[in-house]
Amino acid sequence: MSAIQGIRACVFDAYGTLFDFGSAVARCPDVPDDRRAALVTLWRDKQLQYTWLRSLQNLYTDFETVTADALDFALEATGLADSKRRESLLALYRIVSAYPEVKATLGTLKAKGITTAILSNGTPAMLAAAIAHAGLGDVLDHVLSVEAVGVFKTDPRVYQLVPARLGVQRKEVCFVSSNGWDAYGASAFGFRVAWCNRARQPAERLPGAPDAAISDLSALPGLLGLG
Repeated sequence: MSAIQGIRACVFDAYGTLFDFGSAVARCPDVPDDRRAALVTLWRDKQLQYTWLRSLQNLYTDFETVTADALDFALEATGLADSKRRESLLALYRIVSAYPEVKATLGTLKAKGITTAILSNGTPAMLAAAIAHAGLGDVLDHVLSVEAVGVFKTDPRVYQLVPARLGVQRKEVCFVSSNGWDAYGASAFGFRVAWCNRARQPAERLPGAPDAAISDLSALPGLLGLG
């Protein structure tokens, strides 16, 4: 795998890339085992669909609201609608677990002089809670939320937050996402992109193309030629 050269900043998507969005359901004892997978999939699918549809409609609301709306749909569709279960799942989503390799990878990047940042649909409060729970505050330099522009990914105004806030050129950014649509959107914007393809998905048929694909974040320092 060829190294991505000339990178000054690594910018990460949050949910699915640094944080396991399925961990909220996995840690909720009130969800039957035989419906966990269906609930995770439908909740995530609706969450993303609602961000895209709201962006198209120019009817923005924050990601916490979108997440709750998507959960309400998913709970009803899977026959699990219950107010206490809903409350428990939303609380657990605020403290989703980080993937095992995340902290070590971010620490390695910082030690090598690379600026580290999150760029997420999540609200500042949601991201702060997840970062604190995972103990990542000391390995992240910046946390950027779409709240600053009032539209969701993949709108170019979201990606523009990175050069505007970090003071880097697009080609000096390695953007890392587990979401294919996000990886391709960031590439089309002009970032160098490492697609963390955890789910081993096929290539998207969208503008842009990732510079490389990795199965988890532990491969990232080597991809950037950092050893």
